[in-house]
Amino acid sequence: MIEAMQTKFDHCETRMKKVIERLTGEFSTIRAGRANPSVLDKIPVDYYGTPTPINQVAAVSVPEARMLMITPWDATMIRPITKAILASDLGITPTDDGKAIRLVFPQPTEERRKELAKTVKKYGDEAKVAIRNERRDLMEKFKAMKKNSEITEDDMKAAEKKVQTLTDKYIAEVDSLVAAKEKDIMNL
Repeated sequence: MIEAMQTKFDHCETRMKKVIERLTGEFSTIRAGRANPSVLDKIPVDYYGTPTPINQVAAVSVPEARMLMITPWDATMIRPITKAILASDLGITPTDDGKAIRLVFPQPTEERRKELAKTVKKYGDEAKVAIRNERRDLMEKFKAMKKNSEITEDDMKAAEKKVQTLTDKYIAEVDSLVAAKEKDIMNL
C-alpha cells in the first residue's frame, strides 16, 4: 500500500480506537447498582465560582460495594457538593455527617435495569455510527486520490477491503462491549 494511503489508514484506525475509548468511558458512568466513583465525573461542583469535578475537591472512596464516600479536603465544600449531587441526574440522596458525604446505591429494579440496558444499546449504536462515518471519510479520501490518479484501481480495491476489515473489527468490539455491559446490568 502506498505510504500516503497507509498514513490515512493509520489515522482512521486511531480515530476508531478513540470511539471505543469514548464508549468505554460512557459505560463507566452508567450506574449499575455497584458504587463506582466515575459516576461523579460528570457532576461539577461550584468551587469558589469555578465549576470543578468532585474528584478535584474531595477524596472519593468505595468503603462498601454499594456505597461511595466523598471526603472533601475543605470542610466548607460539603454543602456545595451535596447541592451538586442533588441537582444532578444521579437519583441518589446524599447524607453527610459534617465530615464526609455518603451515597448509598440501591439495588436497581427490573424496570431500571431494562432502561439502563436501552441506554447501553443507544451508546453502542452511536459508536457504530461514528465508526462507519470514519470508514466513509477514509473511503472518500481514497476515491479522491484515485480520481487524481495518485493510486490505481487495484490499490483502491485493496484499500476498500482493508478498510472494511478494520471497520468490521471495531464494530465487533462495540458489540462485545455492549453485550458485556448489558449482561453486567441484567445480572445485578
